[in-house]
Amino acid sequence: MLAAYAARQSADDPLSGLEVGQRPDPQPREGWTTVTLRTAGLNHHDVWSLRGVGLAADRLPMILGCDGAGVDEEGNEVIVHAVVPSEGWRGDETLDPRRTLLSELHDGTLAQKVAVPTTNLVAKPADLPWTHAACLSTAWLTAYRMLFTNAGLTPGATVLVQGAGGGVATALVQLGSAAGYRMWVTTRDEEKGRLAVGIGADRAFASGERLPDRVDAVMETVGAATWSHSVNSLKPGGTIVISGATSGDAPSKAELTKIFFKQLRVVGSTMGTRTELERLTQFVVQRKIEPVIDTTLPLSRAREGFARMAAGEVFGKVVFTIDADEGSG
Repeated sequence: MLAAYAARQSADDPLSGLEVGQRPDPQPREGWTTVTLRTAGLNHHDVWSLRGVGLAADRLPMILGCDGAGVDEEGNEVIVHAVVPSEGWRGDETLDPRRTLLSELHDGTLAQKVAVPTTNLVAKPADLPWTHAACLSTAWLTAYRMLFTNAGLTPGATVLVQGAGGGVATALVQLGSAAGYRMWVTTRDEEKGRLAVGIGADRAFASGERLPDRVDAVMETVGAATWSHSVNSLKPGGTIVISGATSGDAPSKAELTKIFFKQLRVVGSTMGTRTELERLTQFVVQRKIEPVIDTTLPLSRAREGFARMAAGEVFGKVVFTIDADEGSG
């Protein structure tokens, strides 16, 4: 089958290890099922895997991808949940210390087929387009959990999103706006700020800019570069929800005095549960939310999508369409 996979890893030149070519079909195993994919989404996780972060070199070659939607063995249209708990785990799978994501231990979704536990499938509503379904499993699920499970907010709250262009940031803006939050964003790119306002942000500010009011919560994925601004932007009793640290995880100022004096909450957030993915899917359909898609490409041109993401050119999601006959012969 055709797949986009990590054949090698390089911290400085991640795309040098990306191959788009033939890989073996998934092998049957007890408790798992095979999904024939129609669409798949690209995430920063895939680029980090090519850099050697989170993917052990002894697991190469590894098919990349966490987002995917397709048809299961019974002909049902489904969305793939990417969090795979360890055998025997019960409860919130994101709390399992031995959990993995697809493409870390098991092959991922950037392929014509993927094998997943049967419990990792969520029904795709008939009126949800395939391209939209491919956006939800990772960045959108992460955003949903940040906003609705971990932030402790009610409609009317003001939320600051650090960064404006990536998949999590655009999902936060669209979901928060649909839920009745006042969404603010920061960005180093004025054009991305304008685009963020166009999809539901109330205002866009330059990175590090002093805000006109303090906010109820900050959605933090950038890390070191924005940490001090996040702390200083909060109202007393406010919350920082952090799900990533793309600029590094060691800020020059931890701001501990401000955190305890202002009684701020710092909440870690990782992916989401299958139940949350199910609810996210229904929310997107009920509110008629159309996830922002930066680029749609056939899987055979996956390298172009990876190049856009690695260069920081993406606003929204990169989605790959997958044809059963693509790349055959």
